[in-house]
Amino acid sequence: MTTASTETRILEVLEEDAQASYAEIAERAGVSKPTVRKYIRRLEEDGVIVGYSAEVDPKKLSGQSIAIVGIEVASERYVDAARSLEGLDAVERLYSSSGDHTLMAEVRAADGNALGDVIQRDVLDIDGVTAAHPSFLQERLK
Repeated sequence: MTTASTETRILEVLEEDAQASYAEIAERAGVSKPTVRKYIRRLEEDGVIVGYSAEVDPKKLSGQSIAIVGIEVASERYVDAARSLEGLDAVERLYSSSGDHTLMAEVRAADGNALGDVIQRDVLDIDGVTAAHPSFLQERLK
């Protein structure tokens, strides 16, 4: 058994398999099912676990394209621009970033052309957004 904390072991199992049952998590984390239930409930209440999702291979999606878009935002418009981006249906996920871009968004649309339209018409039209740098996902490797 690893010396990692119970919380860390439970989170590692969930990150590997968000559909794992409490019994599976308990076995893999080396704790009891009630312990798993208690930790997961607390992690959800504390906002550590914010949701459960399925990971997809973009190449195998029919009728959908995905891009990770680095978005530059004027600092004085950051809050309003972020709220506007959160409101776009095509924006699946939105993250603040300390890297090359102010925000990073996962954007989905029917195909590459529609994705380009979303970025051009919706994302770049938001007041305060100064640039968008899309990277179209091709194939999931891991």
